[in-house]
Amino acid sequence: MVSRKLRMGMIGGGTGSFIGDVHRRAASIDGMIELVCGAFSSNPEKSIASGKALFLPEARCYSSFEEMILKEKELPEFERMDFVSIVTPNHMHFPPAKMALENGFHVVCDKPMTLTLDEAYQLEKVVEQSGKLFALTHNYTGHPMVKQARAMVAHGDLGTIRKIQVQYLQGWLSTAVEKTENKQASWRVDPKRSGIGGALGDIGTHAENLVEYITGLKIDELAADLGRFGEGRILDDDGNILLRMDNGAKGTMSISQIALGEENNLAIKVYGDKGSLEWHQEEPNKLITHSLDKPIKTFTPNGNDLYPAALETSRIPAGHPEGYLEAFATIYKNFAQHVLAVLNGELGGNADYPSVKDGIRGMQFIYASVESDENNASWIKLG
Repeated sequence: MVSRKLRMGMIGGGTGSFIGDVHRRAASIDGMIELVCGAFSSNPEKSIASGKALFLPEARCYSSFEEMILKEKELPEFERMDFVSIVTPNHMHFPPAKMALENGFHVVCDKPMTLTLDEAYQLEKVVEQSGKLFALTHNYTGHPMVKQARAMVAHGDLGTIRKIQVQYLQGWLSTAVEKTENKQASWRVDPKRSGIGGALGDIGTHAENLVEYITGLKIDELAADLGRFGEGRILDDDGNILLRMDNGAKGTMSISQIALGEENNLAIKVYGDKGSLEWHQEEPNKLITHSLDKPIKTFTPNGNDLYPAALETSRIPAGHPEGYLEAFATIYKNFAQHVLAVLNGELGGNADYPSVKDGIRGMQFIYASVESDENNASWIKLG
């Protein structure tokens, strides 16, 4: 019976990285995971220095992800890492994920899953052939009130879904920050490192994933009108997209990283023939619902009438804020529970986390949106 913390290796996320620190904090929240090794940068000196700054033994601070995977594989089973967390720019998601899986390690990867759609299909095959677990960090699905929204739709509380509105608005690229020392901006506007989608890949895939996760429906086709407002930008930094769902429901999506004044305005509204709901990421503890025959109701974590999926996700006493890091931690917690179940030869484990199939949906969404925009916002099928 395996009963211990899982050992995590990290690829990327070295000194100066924003998202690496987020992943490390989130992975540690529930006390199920410990960082034991890493290849934190493509620069060997910076990688080793980053590992030492995190108080890792020098022998577990690696110069490259290739070295890390091969050397960790040689360690005794009781010492080697159990899984890797990949927190690099998009172009460096596929190579280490593929190598880790093929060498017997489970994988957690940041989104979007790969640089290209072809890589996404290849990775799906690698996951299937390896028999290892793969999680994608669409962290917003980890909020208790998002779990509640999904459960309400699944239990028929809203009836048949007819309309969806989703937005993800930011303003941090309103000026040419990529021409300064802002490394987060520089790689996101570079097609060689970001892929064919700019805002589409960075925030659009979150909006797409949230729509499909909450409603249980699939986007069947879309029509996208994308903008490139930043001077000299090749990739989209703004977009408006019409959605047709596989049950006939209609939807709209608005994404932007040049919406001056917006911080992280992710919000979704779902309308059925019996009721509706709305959730705002900047006020994540509130899920507002309407129905035909009942007053407006606002659900909160640890409140009354919550479905088990929401109750089980909340960690904090009622009335206390629960947000970004906790939602991220839910992905890691559910993944860790699943890994432990596998290590113990069990068929169970909480698989409520985004998978390689969600990663493919995200890449299909990016490619369909770009194709639509290039053809005067024509309707394009996903997949």
